[in-house]
Amino acid sequence: VQLVESGGGLVQPGGSLRLSCAASGFTLSTYVMRWYRQAPGKERELVAGLSVGGSSTNYADSVKGRFTISRDSAKNTVFLQMNSLKSEDTAVYYCYARIRGVVTWGQGTQVTVSS
Repeated sequence: VQLVESGGGLVQPGGSLRLSCAASGFTLSTYVMRWYRQAPGKERELVAGLSVGGSSTNYADSVKGRFTISRDSAKNTVFLQMNSLKSEDTAVYYCYARIRGVVTWGQGTQVTVSS
């Protein structure tokens, strides 16, 4: 079981990025998938979640209306579309899944929002 994130980088305030999380060893559509982030000196926080089957999503208040979580079942990949980025979105972003009771994290991808 493995999660590999990509798509992070440096972007100006107001810009957009799309993060990807490629899953292997399991079918992600049959599990709850989540994105977390951790900024320097802060605790890891939940950013967005996608239900089994993809019919329901949830977001942190700080990103509602700006971020969208989605998946491509054919690619076994979950995405996080981030628009109207702010400096406070700067963090390492992690993909999360809990497979048969075992929590799995990706390695993280750095997002830096700065002019």
